[in-house]
Amino acid sequence: MTRQPTAAEAAPSGQPKPTRREQILAAAAELFALRGFHGVGIDDIGSAVGISGPGLYRHFRSKDAMLGEMLVAISEKLLAGGLRRVELADAPAEALTELVRWHVDFALDNQALITVHERDLANLAEDDRRRVRALQRQYVEVWVEVIREVVPATDEPTARAAAHAVFGLLNSTPHSKHLDRDAMAVLLHRMALAALTGPGALTGLTTSA
Repeated sequence: MTRQPTAAEAAPSGQPKPTRREQILAAAAELFALRGFHGVGIDDIGSAVGISGPGLYRHFRSKDAMLGEMLVAISEKLLAGGLRRVELADAPAEALTELVRWHVDFALDNQALITVHERDLANLAEDDRRRVRALQRQYVEVWVEVIREVVPATDEPTARAAAHAVFGLLNSTPHSKHLDRDAMAVLLHRMALAALTGPGALTGLTTSA
């Protein structure tokens, strides 16, 4: 009998088929999200993509290396996508709208990765953890700059705190399964923009040095 592709191996219609390496990372992310990093073995990941556990070592030197590449890659993707949308926007308000839309789509389409990041960042090797943190800081600063352009009276600490608060809202997707994807995307987008640009949302606040 011909083996059917797993969810990790399947590609959406019109999208390139993921590489073997991408399939392995996708399967590992699902398993890490479900069981935790320490609850998943190499054989479990191999089984999910239809190859022997030891066969994975042709692609990754260790399970730790998989986690490192997984979390560094999503941090790079978030930053690159955010920068691209700001670059293409014609005005600050449009840039903020596109940043929110980008993060909403990312959060809805990568729920397992969000769970893994929240739970297993501490399990990264030190170099990978520093790289992820540096990329995250850069991504936050993209938001801070745009927020301050849209709401000019906002100081940097307030804009940074607001960005992190909105990330918390948008990254709640692994725990928010009450609506279908399209409805959830609309809800999150509206809530995030209201939190950042609603009347008085970021004004009248003072921060200490």
